[in-house]
Amino acid sequence: RTMPLSRHTGQIPESTWTLGFREMTEPWKGAVGCLGVAVFFAMTIGIISWQAVEQPPEEWVLRGRDAGMLWERGRGALLLRALPAGRPVLAIAVGSVPATEPPPPRDRCWHDGGQFCYSWEEDAELRLSLEPPAAPGTECYSVRWTPLRPDVTLKDCFSMANVSWYGGPSIRAQRWPLNGAESPAQPLVSGDLSTNPDGFGPVLERYFLGSTGVTVTVAPDVSLLLSLESHRQFCLETPAGRAEPLQYQLCVSADVAAAHRHRAGAARTPPDTALLRNFPPCRSPIWRYHGPEGSAAKIRRGLRSLVRRLKRHRLQHGVVALGERGTAVLAAVDLVPWERRKRQVPALVEPLELSITLSPYASVTSPLFLRSLRGGEAVGYWLSRQPRPGGSSIPLLTTWKGQLCARLNVTSEAALGWFLARARRLQQTLGATYVAFEGVEGNSFLEQDVPAPAELVGDGYTEVLAAALATLGNGTIISAGTRSSHLPLFVQMSPLRSDWSHAGLKGLIPSVLHYSLLGYNFFIPDAVGGSVAGATPGDPELFVRWLQIVTFLPVMAFGTPPWLCCDTWVLNLTRQCIQRHRDFVVPLLLKYSEEWQSLGYPIFRPAWWLSPTDPVAFTIEDEFLIGDEVLVAPITEKGQTWRDIYLPGEGQLWLDTNTARVFDGGTTLRNYSASLAEVPVFVK
Repeated sequence: RTMPLSRHTGQIPESTWTLGFREMTEPWKGAVGCLGVAVFFAMTIGIISWQAVEQPPEEWVLRGRDAGMLWERGRGALLLRALPAGRPVLAIAVGSVPATEPPPPRDRCWHDGGQFCYSWEEDAELRLSLEPPAAPGTECYSVRWTPLRPDVTLKDCFSMANVSWYGGPSIRAQRWPLNGAESPAQPLVSGDLSTNPDGFGPVLERYFLGSTGVTVTVAPDVSLLLSLESHRQFCLETPAGRAEPLQYQLCVSADVAAAHRHRAGAARTPPDTALLRNFPPCRSPIWRYHGPEGSAAKIRRGLRSLVRRLKRHRLQHGVVALGERGTAVLAAVDLVPWERRKRQVPALVEPLELSITLSPYASVTSPLFLRSLRGGEAVGYWLSRQPRPGGSSIPLLTTWKGQLCARLNVTSEAALGWFLARARRLQQTLGATYVAFEGVEGNSFLEQDVPAPAELVGDGYTEVLAAALATLGNGTIISAGTRSSHLPLFVQMSPLRSDWSHAGLKGLIPSVLHYSLLGYNFFIPDAVGGSVAGATPGDPELFVRWLQIVTFLPVMAFGTPPWLCCDTWVLNLTRQCIQRHRDFVVPLLLKYSEEWQSLGYPIFRPAWWLSPTDPVAFTIEDEFLIGDEVLVAPITEKGQTWRDIYLPGEGQLWLDTNTARVFDGGTTLRNYSASLAEVPVFVK
């Protein structure tokens, strides 16, 4: 008879174990204890080593058809890569969570394949969402950070390593790309560079374009600070202590030009088609009046004198621009009754046309401000501080051109109606064809750290006022633009210094490319030679090189007439440039304005528009294209009569309009000659 085998249970009989342990000597007991501790530490180290070795430094958290997002453990960063090859597109350093290495991602919305969610306990929550297909070859992701504590500051930094960035704000010394700019964290709101040179300029959008084919677009209702760290990164962050979310959209395309073409056609309002055709300064120059302004009589004499000189020098076509102070004096709004002033200035500048200047500011000692308060009906005409319970509103006073002023309340329909009616009345009274509005930029509440009404948060003031001014017609010029590129308005560029720096001549082409990229194709550049740091440019060479650039822009503007700064040769060159602008440039602008209206493409284009994958093209800031067919490559260095010229578009041919020589696209012409009388211009 066979006995069944006993099954081993894996348990040690308690009696045997207890008996053996009791019989151990004390030294043996200590040895066993030490061995146990050693085994424990060995296992712990093994687990940590396994995690470090076995777990990859990067982990996919969300994948789409054309791209995907990864989490990089080492530095706590989001990575955007194009598929299928995994081409690096963007690295975002996350500053919203503790500095210690964050744990591996755990997806809290795993049930939804189009989203990834993760929460850092007591700090912030991240939600990534794959958006519906935008267009063939383009894929977009929504990024939303939500703070879980009031004291958490949300901050994402976008690397400049191997990425050139464009868009965002205008700055004092404009750069193209933005990589060379430096700015501390400050609200992403338009401002006046003449009063705050370290701030952001009057034209900006919450849109950034990367040379890897990526775009970053921030929602307009998100309170936002922007910092620029030269050649390192730019950062978006929320104001401290506000507990507001940080939300933006990432889109990735095949290249930088494709990325911007997608953005230009995605969410845009078709512009007014009559803008360029109905604005004669595009064909004729603007002459700014800098004569005496002490009285209306002196201004009239000064204007007549300027017109006589223009006619004498055969420059009798164009517009004479009168500044804000001269406009106020000449109109004599507060001294002469309307009925008596209707025909007091029948033709101030014939045969030229007149442009006058207004602003939404009024000095608190001016008759205009005091009159607006008569009868108490205009209490709401000016921006006011929020009144305390039971109290009355107090005007929010600010400084404008050295005077204590009140600012128009654009949230009041009555105030806007009064302001627009006054502008129309002055335009008719003075016989002005055009009206320029200064002081459109900036947030007066933010500047004084005062809570703003919901409609005026961020750049709400600029947006609302621009929309109202657009109703005055195509002869309207404004000093700022944000979310208003579709309006029939010309935008006056910020003043530049009379020198060769990026705050002067070198900043002109980067500004042209920046304005046009953001949709502001119809701008008026600063006066030839610059208008800051000197009433008259003392450098004829600077005047000539400046003149050669503005010849190819929408409007030619002059502060100092050529006969005052330079010799007869420069005066003759000025006439030739004005003629070239009228005959050659304006037809081009009309042609490509139709493309802008239908597709949203910029009229003034960077070199990478035709060479979107050539890294050489990403940093060229001293050339620009008009459409796809004309390349302008002026001299921007003092004393130079040669330069390197990059010809974009591999496989295309370019004709030098000065020499009739033909060159291949996708190449660089080294030490190309350009005398003081020449500006290199190539036609495809």
